Amino acid sequence: MGKCCKCNGRLLCMCLLPCMMTGHLLIYIMVSIFVTISYAPPKITIHYIAPGISANSSALASHPLGPFWNLRLEDGALWNQLQHAWDRQHNPILRRNTTGINRKPKAQLSTEIKDDCLSDCTSHKCSVPHAHDFNSLPEQIRAFIKSMHCREYPFLINQPGMCRRRSNSFGADSPMLLIAIKSQVGNFENRQAIRETWGRSGLVRGETSKKGGLVHTIFLLGRQDSSTGPYPDLKNLLELESQKYRDILQWDFRDTFFNLTLKDLLLWQWLQKYCPTATFIFKGDDDVFVRTDALLDYLHKEREEHNLWRGYTNDTEMNLFVGDVISNAMPSREPSTKYYIPETFYKGVYPSYAGGGGVVYSGSLALRLKEVSERVHLFPIDDVYLGMCLHRLGLSPRHHPGFLTFDLSITDRENPCAYRSVLLVHKRSPKEMLTLWKQLQNLHGQC
Repeated sequence: MGKCCKCNGRLLCMCLLPCMMTGHLLIYIMVSIFVTISYAPPKITIHYIAPGISANSSALASHPLGPFWNLRLEDGALWNQLQHAWDRQHNPILRRNTTGINRKPKAQLSTEIKDDCLSDCTSHKCSVPHAHDFNSLPEQIRAFIKSMHCREYPFLINQPGMCRRRSNSFGADSPMLLIAIKSQVGNFENRQAIRETWGRSGLVRGETSKKGGLVHTIFLLGRQDSSTGPYPDLKNLLELESQKYRDILQWDFRDTFFNLTLKDLLLWQWLQKYCPTATFIFKGDDDVFVRTDALLDYLHKEREEHNLWRGYTNDTEMNLFVGDVISNAMPSREPSTKYYIPETFYKGVYPSYAGGGGVVYSGSLALRLKEVSERVHLFPIDDVYLGMCLHRLGLSPRHHPGFLTFDLSITDRENPCAYRSVLLVHKRSPKEMLTLWKQLQNLHGQC
């Protein structure tokens, strides 16, 4: 009888054990499913919605699912094809692999068409690189495509001795800050307001410290774009302005929105030849207001920190690039906006870039950007192109909350103390620049 009970107990245990294990397994699976369903991934901060996104669309700029720079060829997108060919051309591994290749990729064929145009960049009379439905694209895109291979333009006005001449007059070796402003021929009031306020050339004191630095200001211009309508002939007035202030750089290309990228390239070329020892470069538009004294304080602090860390890292290059950083932005596909980039020209996301009218970067980085830009095809939006070149260097722009892309709130704009943490604000008219300049004198003492 006792043996029978023991046998029955063992048999019962053997029967119940699989059931218990199966039950535990079911509970584990249910808990796993519940956790998976209820899990919310980390929220991605959308810092910026790309310009041109329709107000009726609920779709925000998507988070990049992969790296911006890759060797994947995007069929049908001209810029991607051209850049893909350049990436292969400059890749030392792929460049040696010439055996067994009997067919040229589409991008390579496009670059060959492009090479036929190199002899005549100033008149833009050249063959058009292959692009789907080229004639259906907006005029500004077509004009850009026709001349996007051109990177050398002759000077109309140059200041070859600017850094050397003005540095010597103040007993300095080189400028602490070179302010380079993108302007147009007819924007004399903007240039004059900048000269009289935050863009004054000479020795400038910091806001809170005795340290300051030598500041030079230059204005970057192309020639008037006659294709958009008749303009008064301001050539003689511009020459008088240049003779008086000696701060105008003008090149022989059409001054259009999509040609702003050329001003960056040509500025870097000018810096390399005529002002290679400038410590920092501020590049901005002629409708921004900069608190130059506060910016100098910030730059002195950055240089001191770099010099401190250089002793530990032996890194002599200062890779500072600061502004209002825009991330997770997609190209605008809205034809009515000036930022419109069709899919037949470019596919993919934009790299992180700094926009909003102005950025500041180190002079040594400017020279590196000049070198790497020779391996990055021109892009119609200048801020995005800078992000592309930075990405190719393996660098990222640094965000600074003092660069106000979209201005202060309406209630704070008239309050001088609201500008204490501001380095740049956008936009300001010439009259507003003069008014704000007077209000911000001795700001540190007022607040």
